[in-house]
Amino acid sequence: MERLTDLLWNGPLPYIAGGLLLLALIVFLRKPLQLVFRLALKTGIGFLALMAFSKACGIFGVSLGVNLLNSCILGILGVPGFGLLLMLHWAMLP
Repeated sequence: MERLTDLLWNGPLPYIAGGLLLLALIVFLRKPLQLVFRLALKTGIGFLALMAFSKACGIFGVSLGVNLLNSCILGILGVPGFGLLLMLHWAMLP
């Protein structure tokens, strides 16, 4: 009996069960995780676009904040999001 308890709690069985549980979770959450990774990639690209625009903002006389919210707007909406950010910036000029 002691050997069985030792096998259940200190042997390879907890690692196998944990691995199977992790595999089941990955299979079950595959679609939502793809959406999260796609959003993270697009937000990163939006961040890089904002960084590039901030380097060239002296030519245009416009500066957009390089932050997570603006990056998410650019990542989700793309080019129309960039236009939205520019319009919001110009609308809030003093």
